[in-house]
Amino acid sequence: MSQDTTADSSAHSRLVQAPPQDRLGVLTATARVVRSARFVRLDRPALDALAARWAAVAWPEQAGLGAWHFTDGTERTANWILVLDALNFCFWGAPGGPRWRVEWRGQLLDGYNALAAALTRAVESGRPLWDAEYLADLSASELADILRPAEDCPPIPLFEARLAHAREVGRVLQTHYGGQFVRARAAAGGSAVALALLLARDFPSFADVANWHGEAVPLLKRAQICVADLHAAFGGQGWGAFDDLDQLTAFADYKLPQLLRAHGALVYAPELAAAVDSYTEIPAGSDEEIEIRAATIWAVELLRRALAARGVSRTASAIDYRLWVESQTATPDMRPYHRTRTVYY
Repeated sequence: MSQDTTADSSAHSRLVQAPPQDRLGVLTATARVVRSARFVRLDRPALDALAARWAAVAWPEQAGLGAWHFTDGTERTANWILVLDALNFCFWGAPGGPRWRVEWRGQLLDGYNALAAALTRAVESGRPLWDAEYLADLSASELADILRPAEDCPPIPLFEARLAHAREVGRVLQTHYGGQFVRARAAAGGSAVALALLLARDFPSFADVANWHGEAVPLLKRAQICVADLHAAFGGQGWGAFDDLDQLTAFADYKLPQLLRAHGALVYAPELAAAVDSYTEIPAGSDEEIEIRAATIWAVELLRRALAARGVSRTASAIDYRLWVESQTATPDMRPYHRTRTVYY
């Protein structure tokens, strides 16, 4: 039986209020999920306590993209970022089993960092990952070599989906944008929101929209993070300049809710907690999965508001980044993240 949220419903209705001008639509749609959620609830005191702790110390520096990312200051970087985020999903393997890892410059990397390193390694070996024609005709053997794992590590999960996404990037860039992602950015008029929506419209693999009891709930994780990565890759200048980056929400994945749960900010119903803690897969598109992601987005939004009330102005994407970085350091008492096989995160 799911947790009794009757008492929490009115509290959540007061707490979870989307801004009047929500052009992206993510906060408005996910607010409806959070208000009627049966399996996940937000804990306001825990969120306030986390905001208070963060407000009392210096905010860690966020110095653009990591050293494993390709950047050359040209249109090629923008196309490379688009490929990166088209393939940026589902890196986990069987519980207790070996993970897909990449060896690069003496480092053994996994997850998102391994993907970035593999794509940079490919560019350094002469593969033109910025070329739309090359991507549109990318062969399975070519991509398998680009994403080749370190010795004794398994191949990357959902390989066929990644191949389809890479080809989609090439085809759509060729058909609509003269082979250049910067033209899509120009079409969005310097708006982060418009570019995220354009990605979801023109690149079907970025259309991360859940079906919640017959109602569309946009979550747009990879579309939003692609915009944020473009901003970081160009240092917020030129093709990375956006006048409404603060309108983006958290990028709802599986690591953020894990950390928010560890902080007590997300509370799972007993049966969901048992499923997550036992590594039972949570089906994509299930109520439980959509509630986890919606609550993650709103936990970050409420953290943003609580920080602002304490004089600390940070965007949701900056808060997301801080949580994600913290989530990369495992602690002995940290419980598992939820397992969902999906191309959206």
